[in-house]
Amino acid sequence: MSAAQNDAQVAIDRIAAETLRVPIVGTTPLIVHRFSEKAKRQMLDAMQGRKSPKEPKNPEAEYEAAFYKLTDPAGYGFPAIAFKAATVGGARFYSGVTMTALKQFMFFRGELGADGQAMVRIDGEPHMREDVVKLGRNSTDLRYRPEFTTWRTTLEVTYVTSGLTRGSLLSLIDAGGMGVGVGEWRPEKDGDFGTYRVDSDREVEVLPQAVTR
Repeated sequence: MSAAQNDAQVAIDRIAAETLRVPIVGTTPLIVHRFSEKAKRQMLDAMQGRKSPKEPKNPEAEYEAAFYKLTDPAGYGFPAIAFKAATVGGARFYSGVTMTALKQFMFFRGELGADGQAMVRIDGEPHMREDVVKLGRNSTDLRYRPEFTTWRTTLEVTYVTSGLTRGSLLSLIDAGGMGVGVGEWRPEKDGDFGTYRVDSDREVEVLPQAVTR
């Protein structure tokens, strides 16, 4: 190997990224159903062969347990990862876009929720909805869950600019909101709830990037 070859260096540029705050407005109601601690306990009991004691139905307690809560300040949230999944799922509406690549190009941020998940803050007034659900072939039950009839939020998204343009990211967020959705009974799960779009009445904000030395 020559001295010139030995001294050659590979120059690798840092990955260029941009962070946006993208305003979102719901186009259909959002149904929230957090997996409650009671449901987790009953599942664990079943796995360990223990029979959970049957308790009287408490609609108000079931409704409250279905919320994702934020504490500082207090409010309601929804997992940020659900909006990433919907945006990645929006790739199926476009040719030549792979969901695997998109998962690595986009990072959705959020506030820390009461159960440790990253949450986006949901602005809206919830109410209790009652639904009849099937449990197997011959059994039904009533479910009590929060519904936000009108709602909005803001997504904080960091994306790799060499892999996506800003316009492409916003298009994917729109596509995911229309065709995939979030929450219960969303389009991805054969429903019509939990759809949204980029809010044209509010500005998309570009956040300054942190300077490293």
